Formats: sequence, C-alpha cells, structure tokens
Amino acid sequence: MDIIIYTGPMCPYCDKAKALLQSKELEYKEIYVGDDPDLMMEMIDKANGRRSVPQIFIKNNHVGGFDDLYAIDKSGELDKLLI
Repeated sequence: MDIIIYTGPMCPYCDKAKALLQSKELEYKEIYVGDDPDLMMEMIDKANGRRSVPQIFIKNNHVGGFDDLYAIDKSGELDKLLI
C-alpha cells in the first residue's frame, strides 16, 4: 500500500484527509491508534516525534498531517509523489 494514514478518535482532520484521498480515488491503509499505545508509539517514531493525528505517509515518506496533505495536493505535488 502506497499510502498509510494514522488516525485517532473523534478527529475531524482525519476525516478530511480520508475524504481528500477518496475524492482522488486513492486507496490507503488506515491505522487507528486510539486504542493501542504501541501503534501510537510506532506513529510517533515514524513521524519524527509528531503526536497529532492524522499522520500521513506516502511510499514510506512522511507527508505530515491534513494541512500538509492539502497543501501538496493543491500544489500538484501529491500526484507526482504517487507516480
């Protein structure tokens, strides 16, 4: 899976990130960290210490959160990352 999104409970930015990916008909793997401290630590380690959700990875590259995903989509870079 080229896109991985770590999500948490009651997270509107997680929903927005998933909706953006779905609007582009992109498949992604969602990893819910709300109930699992080990998955939360995995996300924090992979995201260079960032604790907020969502944290999004494309082809093992850390994109960031929803605002970062939105910005790279608007700049046209998202499509380039997926090639």
